[in-house]
Amino acid sequence: MQRLLFGGVYGTVLASVLVAALDHDTGPTSPGYDAVWVLLAALASAAAHGYAHAIAHRAPDGTTVTVGTARSVLTEWPLVAAVVPTVALLLGAYAAWWSEGTAIDVALLLNTAALFGWGLWGARAAGRGWASSCRAGGVDMLLGFLIVGANVLIK
Repeated sequence: MQRLLFGGVYGTVLASVLVAALDHDTGPTSPGYDAVWVLLAALASAAAHGYAHAIAHRAPDGTTVTVGTARSVLTEWPLVAAVVPTVALLLGAYAAWWSEGTAIDVALLLNTAALFGWGLWGARAAGRGWASSCRAGGVDMLLGFLIVGANVLIK
């Protein structure tokens, strides 16, 4: 459960930051390129995080380092799964179903709502009441608002 929540929040924040950073104000749009980079960054982050865990624990269960590392990397799938909605929105823009700007705006909105959900779920799983869980979700959602605000200010 802990890795699921960690990966979900980490992947959602990563997708939001990347999609905001890859937003183009000048030049031709390239939502396909952006989608590939969001996905590659998530895969690289998951691999790096899993590898770091494996190195930090150095196979305490008696398995070889290679097997332990592979298992650790594979358990980071929630991080990659959390970027899938953003990648899907960018691929929709690549297919000309909507504009890249629309995909980015919707991704930032969706990811901000998802951060609220991750915070709410994590707090409820920890046994907190609804009011406390909503506050936790609100604090997580502030990360999304900070990213949106930074994106607006930087443009």
